[in-house]
Amino acid sequence: MSEDVWSASDTTPDAIEAALRELLRQRHAVDEATAPARVLNLIVVVDRSWKGEIANRLERVGRYHASRTVLCAVEEGRDTIDAVAAVGYDKTEGSISVIREQVEIDMGPEHLAALDTIVDPVIVSELQTMLWCPHGHQEAVEALSGMIDVMLLDSDDPDDVVDSLGDAAELLRSAYVVDLAWLRTTPWRERLASSFDPPDRLAALAHLSAVHIRHRPGSSASALLLAGWLSSRLGWQPTTLSTNGQDAIHGVAHAGDHDVEIVLELRDQAAAGLAGVTVDCGTELSLSLDRAQGGLRARERSGGTERSWQVLGASRGEGGILGEGVRQAMLRDPTYGPALAAAQEFCP
Repeated sequence: MSEDVWSASDTTPDAIEAALRELLRQRHAVDEATAPARVLNLIVVVDRSWKGEIANRLERVGRYHASRTVLCAVEEGRDTIDAVAAVGYDKTEGSISVIREQVEIDMGPEHLAALDTIVDPVIVSELQTMLWCPHGHQEAVEALSGMIDVMLLDSDDPDDVVDSLGDAAELLRSAYVVDLAWLRTTPWRERLASSFDPPDRLAALAHLSAVHIRHRPGSSASALLLAGWLSSRLGWQPTTLSTNGQDAIHGVAHAGDHDVEIVLELRDQAAAGLAGVTVDCGTELSLSLDRAQGGLRARERSGGTERSWQVLGASRGEGGILGEGVRQAMLRDPTYGPALAAAQEFCP
């Protein structure tokens, strides 16, 4: 990947926009087989001290880079705007190279209330626009609320899961929400759903009696969202879970004529998200999925027999999760909202 770069100190949004246009003009004059991507704007607002770490995470999203990324780094004590604009492209002989554009803007906290006036000239008009504020910055969210279509967030980040799920539900009223905590549950939801696809297995769902979800400390939102997904898809009525010592919370969901036991347990692991899930269908069937090297380890007990196997390639890793989050900006998942509502009812 090659880049053409422009930078300036104490600059203005109009100057940044003009520089981007000039960079694109110059690149096209040199090589007519280059064209800017025109799919998605991504605005990222971060603390200046975390700018490098967030930039590295964005670099690892693979082929799901936004067309134009505007990274706003907020630094205490700053009252001017510095900026760097870059257009990146692959040099491949005989083929069209797609240009990705990135702008980094260093600013002060006082700029956040009017962030829309800074960002609006810099983003590409008529494109979907996604906002990600991994360090909070509620002022930025409020300032940009009228110009964004998608809000990227991570419900696993805040310490208070009740507040984080509540914030996600509030944002869902005005924008499409892409929640990284929800995306961490995708491999588990896919494997659980496919396990009950056969007609004889589908009937067993009516007898589901217990769900045990194991998760890393700090990833309780992911666990609650998985429980909420099961509840919303199977028509259960959630009830508030209660604390069971230091390492678990438990309760029930009402499933018509019987209750389903819900248990959320802590497990130490390096990766964020879930460590495992077990679903029991009375004495007829028990299925466990656990995180393992290279994927998930599945164990099944049915009709008095047990078997185990490896599900390869189930985990995307955190780089893959963020890339999937950017990709989801162009999609719509109708199951997240109901799962979020059920997860809020489960919250202890």
